[in-house]
Amino acid sequence: MKYSSIIFSTLFILLMGSCKDNNSGNPETKEFSIEYEKFTLDNGLEVILHVDKSDPIVAVATMMHVGSNREKPGKTGFAHFFEHMSFNDSENVPVGANRKMIPEWGGSRNGGTWSDGTVYYEVVPKDAFEKILWIDSDRFGYMINTVTEAALEREKQVVKNEKRQRVDNAPYGYTDEIIRKNLYPEGHPYSWTVIGSLPDLQAATLEDVKEFYNEYYGAANASLVIAGDINIEETKQLVEKWFGEIPSGPKVAPLTPMPVTLSETKSLSFADNFAKLPELRMVFPSVEQYNKDEYALQVLGQLLSGSKKSPLYKTVVEEGKLAPNVGSYNNSSELAGEFVFRVRANEGVALGDVKNAINDGLNRFETDGFSDNELQRIKAELETQLYYGVATVLNKAFQLVQDNEFGNDPGYITKRAKYLQEISREDVMRVYEKYIKDRHYVMTSVVPATSPELAVSGAVEATVWQEEITAMKANEMVAQGEEAEYDKTATKYDRSEPPFGEAPLFKMPDVWESSAVNGMKLLGIENNELPIVTFTISIPGGHMLDPAEKAGLAVFTADLMNEGTANRTAAELEEAVGLLGSGISFNGSLEEINITGNCLSRNFEATLALVEEMLLQPRWDEADYERLKQEWKTGLKGREANPRAIAGLNFNKLMYGDDHIASLPTKGTLETADNVTLDDVKSFYEMLSPIGASLKVVGNISKEEVENAVSGLATNWRGEAIEIPSQQLPQETNESVLYFVDVPNAKQSVLYVGSLALSADDPDAARLDFANEILGGGSSGRLFQTLRIEKGYTYGAYSRIPSRTEVAPFSIVSSVRANATLPSLEIIRNMVQEYGPGFTEADVELTKNKIVKQNTRAYESLGAKLGILTNIDKFGKPKNYIDLEQQELMSMNLEDFKSVIDKYIQEDKMVYVVVGDKASQFEEIKKLGKRVVELDIYGNEIRALESRDL
Repeated sequence: MKYSSIIFSTLFILLMGSCKDNNSGNPETKEFSIEYEKFTLDNGLEVILHVDKSDPIVAVATMMHVGSNREKPGKTGFAHFFEHMSFNDSENVPVGANRKMIPEWGGSRNGGTWSDGTVYYEVVPKDAFEKILWIDSDRFGYMINTVTEAALEREKQVVKNEKRQRVDNAPYGYTDEIIRKNLYPEGHPYSWTVIGSLPDLQAATLEDVKEFYNEYYGAANASLVIAGDINIEETKQLVEKWFGEIPSGPKVAPLTPMPVTLSETKSLSFADNFAKLPELRMVFPSVEQYNKDEYALQVLGQLLSGSKKSPLYKTVVEEGKLAPNVGSYNNSSELAGEFVFRVRANEGVALGDVKNAINDGLNRFETDGFSDNELQRIKAELETQLYYGVATVLNKAFQLVQDNEFGNDPGYITKRAKYLQEISREDVMRVYEKYIKDRHYVMTSVVPATSPELAVSGAVEATVWQEEITAMKANEMVAQGEEAEYDKTATKYDRSEPPFGEAPLFKMPDVWESSAVNGMKLLGIENNELPIVTFTISIPGGHMLDPAEKAGLAVFTADLMNEGTANRTAAELEEAVGLLGSGISFNGSLEEINITGNCLSRNFEATLALVEEMLLQPRWDEADYERLKQEWKTGLKGREANPRAIAGLNFNKLMYGDDHIASLPTKGTLETADNVTLDDVKSFYEMLSPIGASLKVVGNISKEEVENAVSGLATNWRGEAIEIPSQQLPQETNESVLYFVDVPNAKQSVLYVGSLALSADDPDAARLDFANEILGGGSSGRLFQTLRIEKGYTYGAYSRIPSRTEVAPFSIVSSVRANATLPSLEIIRNMVQEYGPGFTEADVELTKNKIVKQNTRAYESLGAKLGILTNIDKFGKPKNYIDLEQQELMSMNLEDFKSVIDKYIQEDKMVYVVVGDKASQFEEIKKLGKRVVELDIYGNEIRALESRDL
């Protein structure tokens, strides 16, 4: 359950609607809207319905007009904490059903809290529609009597683990807290973070929970959106039945905007235990959301840093060579807004130099301004973003519910589009003068703990409360506890669980196949709901073609191919792509180079022409090579600050052994990056052949249109088949070893547990996916249910097998509270050991039901449909493979499941990787009884200890 507005990225997209011919210079205004019907129940709940019958699924979103801005000092983090509590129990729904039953119905669910609000949302197959209304309304209106002290204490540990994972154990995690404390005056609703402080969370009482619920969780303080395959009149009746008896609640007084004005510029510094690179932020007070200046500020952010022609990119990145990139953006909330400049600099760069470069860029902006083409490019990109922002029923539900609850108009998207169309040069310069030029701001210098001298001169050291790592305390030893005793709330309607509706039938989308004259395969799925197209060109090889001493070459080659063509500089290419409203990106991966793109369907041919130019006429500019090389090395250095990345990289190295290229990161290491020359890049480029390559296209375009558009590329791109070297897998081991990597003062331990299993084209691949579902398939899996729901040790725990042509590992991954490292390892070990022997007929039936129903919603998005084409192309699956795999699943019996588990999920052959605080955890993990080997963060052995001999 994320506690920031990040999950609502689609809600704050800059939106505009235009329609133009491919050769037209000026857009023709076109109104964009989402159709809906709105009504209000007698209790004040506002309900918005949207019909979308593209897939047999329904999305439900309930948004409460309460976020951390309603909290009191000393009780911070409570809105987010209450969101967690709401998922646990309610009067008419079994304990834990929300997290467990919804996935078992084939659905997905989650929630989110930010400064101004809280949202709960689900997407389910159509047959579970009334069930989700039952469970959603019961959580909303009938949960407070079920809250117990045990549930309260357990959820405290979960939320504290979330804070540790996102804030305490992450580089730059405290920056938001430092900014809020200094940007907003004491007592301002934004002066504390959304997740709050750990002492405040630990002090929360049962009375606090009830007080918060009674004050803010009334029906009149919320909006409900239902979007998908629904009947309007039937849905109205169901909403009245399930939500109509929820109390209105006390009237919640609206908050009016509370913008801030700084009387001085504040400069703060913080020595970060995890950071490896210095980071500068400059935050200016701006304007609240739904104020028209918000949109001009968002465009200003793009003009200042959003392209290679932008003044800040020029001064910070290109000329100053201080950082790989620079960001500027406006973030408006209900009460106030922030305009942010953010730069994560190269290793060893003084942040004072970065500040000076930003000032130089702003001076250049004041002097030179911007071109009409730059403004037109931004608006063209926004049109495409508009459609992608509402490409799923959940995104449509988010848009409608956000605009209704905070903009008082579910159709506000039309106004937003109009405002953005009307933004002029004068509007942009006006908001720059009003909010940025010569205004005071808060500046943070977050630097590696070992390099405090990199902070801006004169910065005052910021202080934050940091948790001390201790042995497990009594209040951290939590369990499910007894259910609450209470008298059920009397209701007019029977609130028993309703039956399933008619089961929806999954229909495999029609897949067309063809081939180009150069041997490239063509595959597509036509989907005409929106005028957009998503595509990928996959070229076999990738990291598998890298020499070990030059690991990362494939990824770097792909990155450099984004930097212009023989006929266009990187800035000119970026502008050409942007003016179409398109996106094109070359990316390297383990087994291929992928060219991904998205565009309006009317611009597909022009977009593909630019892809052809990029692929066949790379620029190979020496200055771009040097700049991108530095960006590469900066990213690799930053990776050393991430405990999860450290764990994952070491796990892969242990899985594949020293003789396999997959043991090295696809992005390489600092050592291998130093070995890569521009000539190496050119040599790798020569291995990009159309033989074995494929173009996969999904969206509002026909087979014939794709074939016509690709004809130029197919004619001009030729090559021979490339042999991919075979790799040596390590010999199977009969010993389970635990490897420990020290990250001093880590508040959590990152756990990776697993062993090599199989490739995605193995006949057992689908069967292993099925067999894993009960163990680690989402929030209903045993790992999640035990480590998070029952014990409160973690924010999440899952297991998976990635899809690769090469043999891939089965892995279990979690980040657990530091002092719960040993008990978490013991739970994982015992659970895996007992998984096969304890698998039951009930598990078989649950797996079948869950996966078959998941398929009804799993392929809604264009990206998911592109995944279908990838499985057909890369792994040789038939066009109806989903139907065939469902048939295979339904034919599996208990012994089939046990056989797969026994073959691939063997605890005594698994490698354990633990990345955490050595001072507090190293002696503890020896008690697991395995041989313990200590590694440095790069995977080099420090020493080996026989724990059984100690």
